[in-house]
Amino acid sequence: MFDSLADRLGGVLTRLTRRGALSESDVAAAMREVRVALLEADVALPVVKDFIDKVSLEAVGEKVIKSVTPGQMVVKIVHDQLVAMLGGENVSGGIDFGAQPPVPVLMVGLQGSGKTTTTAKIANRLQLKDRKKVLMVSLDTYRPAAQQQLAILGGQVGVVSLPIIEGQKPLDIAKRGINEAKLGGFDVVIFDTAGRTTVDDDMMTEVAALRDLIKPHETLLVTDAMIGQDSVATATAFHNTVGLTGIVLTRVDSDARGGAALSMRAVTGQPIKYIGLGEKVDAIDVFQPARIAGRILGMGDVVSLVERATENIKQEDAEKLAARMMEGKFDLDDMLSQIRQVQKMGDLKGLMGMIPGLGAAAKQMAASKIDDGAVKRQEAIILSMTPKERRNPDLIKASRKQRIANGSGTGVSDVNKLLKQHQDMSTMMKRMKKMGGIGALSAMMGKGLPGMMPGMRGPGGPPMGRR
Repeated sequence: MFDSLADRLGGVLTRLTRRGALSESDVAAAMREVRVALLEADVALPVVKDFIDKVSLEAVGEKVIKSVTPGQMVVKIVHDQLVAMLGGENVSGGIDFGAQPPVPVLMVGLQGSGKTTTTAKIANRLQLKDRKKVLMVSLDTYRPAAQQQLAILGGQVGVVSLPIIEGQKPLDIAKRGINEAKLGGFDVVIFDTAGRTTVDDDMMTEVAALRDLIKPHETLLVTDAMIGQDSVATATAFHNTVGLTGIVLTRVDSDARGGAALSMRAVTGQPIKYIGLGEKVDAIDVFQPARIAGRILGMGDVVSLVERATENIKQEDAEKLAARMMEGKFDLDDMLSQIRQVQKMGDLKGLMGMIPGLGAAAKQMAASKIDDGAVKRQEAIILSMTPKERRNPDLIKASRKQRIANGSGTGVSDVNKLLKQHQDMSTMMKRMKKMGGIGALSAMMGKGLPGMMPGMRGPGGPPMGRR
């Protein structure tokens, strides 16, 4: 979502860091470009003005001008102000459990914002990661099959949803949900309210009545990042009526300009609690201002990358592969293992965007039209080989290549590319062993890290890690 803004800000700040010294006019010129970049990203004008004023005030100070690296100091100031704009260093996303169980959570928002799906996503995350027993209650009696949709989603992720009684009104359903949550010993009860295509009096009256009955500890607005500044206006209207405690942004994985996310906290005063990152039920993350600011400025998000690796890769598998690499061994079974580990962690472009300095390589990959389909084709090629061929790739000659290509639905050229990639990686493993094992990894950065998938080095582009 922040790609365009990241490109613009990255260009401006890179020019500053290349200068040996900075004058006030240099900073002023850079801030004009930053202002335009933020406005083009659909950030609200008052938020842009406040941001530029604060950065400019610090950036022309004596501490920066006399710094050994003034450009880097300005980058840090911009980063810190972005973090502040998004909520601050000490803001913790997610649900606040500081209430008597069952903690009531009220989900509000317009129709089409992804409220029902987000309810299931949050419930699934609370159950899996926070070890909470969650009850979901659908109060949407207007949209056809809305209650059934929540029940189906609950069944898919193993989260309990309140049984449906046809003809029951929202307030009566809410009362039944509260009682069931108390009797069933639930930790959290999430109420999914009805939405409208626009904010109207009837919807607000109903939501206010439900709030008075439920007395939610958290009232979360679900809003679509694609609708830009309209989402800020929606958030303001809901906050004025029912009193929000947080915001959930959906479709953050889209090509939206990102201004809504940057404006939301500053305009409403309420934190962004979660961000939706895709259609899958586990595609939701707790919002962390410092991590988002790091991604916008091309600093990556190593913490999220490590967390994702920890969640998706078994320690024994990683240790087994590392031991073989230390021995200088790397066959096609090892390559298949790495491919599958990367697939578990998500799409390659998203993963590369988390690694500091590799944003440009991720864009090269996108420009080269190399996607996760290429990784799946790699897996299919290796699976079309015999166990003996995987252990000894030298056996794979012309006739075998044709058989493998036919079996995997690819071409011989694709088989050749994979074998060449494996050969390069195997050579690197042997070289690392001679140079002292894993300690030589930094020396290999210019060649690409072991386990990198195709496309992580754009055609004709610089090797990743060498800038």
